[in-house]
Amino acid sequence: MVKEIVSCEVTCVDEEKVTRVQSKLKEENPFDVAKIFKALSDDTRIRIAYALAQEDELCVCDVANIVGATTATASHHLRLLRNLGLAKYRKEGKLVYYSLDDEHVKKLIEVAFAHQKEVAKLE
Repeated sequence: MVKEIVSCEVTCVDEEKVTRVQSKLKEENPFDVAKIFKALSDDTRIRIAYALAQEDELCVCDVANIVGATTATASHHLRLLRNLGLAKYRKEGKLVYYSLDDEHVKKLIEVAFAHQKEVAKLE
C-alpha cells in the first residue's frame, strides 16, 4: 500500500484560528503532555499501563510476569510511569503494589487501545 502525502495546493492561513490556537498552546504545557506520550510509546511501558488498566493494582512481580521481564526491569518502567504521574504505588510489607494514578490515565490507555482496534479493522 502506497501512502500518499496530502497537502494544500495553495497557502491560505486563517489568522484568527491560528492566533486562537497559539494562545491556548501558550496557556498549556505541550512539552509535559509529550513526555506522557513518549513514556507510553515504549512497548513494555504501554503493556504495563494496559495491565494496570485491567486490574486495580498489581505487585511488581505480577507486572514482571505479565510483560515477560525481570522484576528489576518492571520496577524501572514502573518508576518512570510513577515519575510522570501516570502510576502510583503503595507498600505492603515487602511487596510494592502499583496502580494507575487516576481515571484520566485509565481512559487514555483504553481509548488508545480502542482506537488501535478500529485502525486495524481498516487495514
